[in-house]
Amino acid sequence: MKAGVLYSGGKDSSLAAIMLGTYYEVELNVFVFDPSRQVPSVDAAAQALELPLIKRVFRKGLLNDMVDLVNACGYPNDAINRVHQIAVETLSTEYRVVGDGTRFNDRVPMLSRAEVLSLGNRTGCSYIRPLLGYVKPEVDRLVDRFLVVKYGETGTISNGDYETEIREAIFARGINPAPLFPAHHDQSLVVGKKAILLSGEGK
Repeated sequence: MKAGVLYSGGKDSSLAAIMLGTYYEVELNVFVFDPSRQVPSVDAAAQALELPLIKRVFRKGLLNDMVDLVNACGYPNDAINRVHQIAVETLSTEYRVVGDGTRFNDRVPMLSRAEVLSLGNRTGCSYIRPLLGYVKPEVDRLVDRFLVVKYGETGTISNGDYETEIREAIFARGINPAPLFPAHHDQSLVVGKKAILLSGEGK
């Protein structure tokens, strides 16, 4: 069975894809607001995982709506959660299984229990978050075992995170986005996959 995984090219969605690949035929899905936006670094990350990548485009006007929401709230959480929910809903129309890399204690993006139950009841889709039971040290331990990752602050790492285009659109309105977003927010980008020896190999 196919599973559509929301994919940014970062370590969490990559690790989730690896885990789900044990049981499902995984297809990676990156969402952009601008149909002309290219995501070569996300393409490269998907190639490193040896998984297919589909680029999808949000509906026209959504970016402006989300910029308005960030400005109205003074913070990005509600907008990013809303965008993520729309992405999950979109994939639920094509896949019976949808997954992502949200983790234990994540707040953004994160669907509530009620939203997950509603999604399943309405669409019959199973929404799976394989990292939800993993605390950060264990996620980092597994990432270090399986993946080669580049790190940097938002704006210095070119991945498929929703925040990048929202920041750019806010800046395009002549507004400094920095006060609206958390400072020193690290992003990740997978640049390779480590070769793992199975037990008994190499002896």
